[in-house]
Amino acid sequence: QVQLVESGGGLVQAGGSLRLSCAASGRASSSYAMGWFRSAPGKEREFLAAISKSGRTTYYADSVKGRFTISRDNAKNTAYLQVNILKSEDTAVYYCVGARSDPSESDYLNYRTYDYWGQGTQVTVSS
Repeated sequence: QVQLVESGGGLVQAGGSLRLSCAASGRASSSYAMGWFRSAPGKEREFLAAISKSGRTTYYADSVKGRFTISRDNAKNTAYLQVNILKSEDTAVYYCVGARSDPSESDYLNYRTYDYWGQGTQVTVSS
């Protein structure tokens, strides 16, 4: 069983940055494609970014391209989401996800693709 634990969330002013981390335990993170979703009150769960097992392929939601960067360090069993130029509408709970297989390009965006979810980390952006 894999456990994903997010960290790095918090309160930040608009325009600021955060780096979210997702530590995987139970199996090597290189066994999983990984990604990030977020959920805010009154809004649908939103795909943000994903990265293949090897780290060679990344996918981003159009809404965050250019501001968010996903990466991974398989030696540390950790994935990251660098979030820059934060806006009030980025306020949400951010979830790390893992998939046992590298999804197809279209499947990266679908939350049902992912087998494992973390508990989430709250990001609050003050204006």
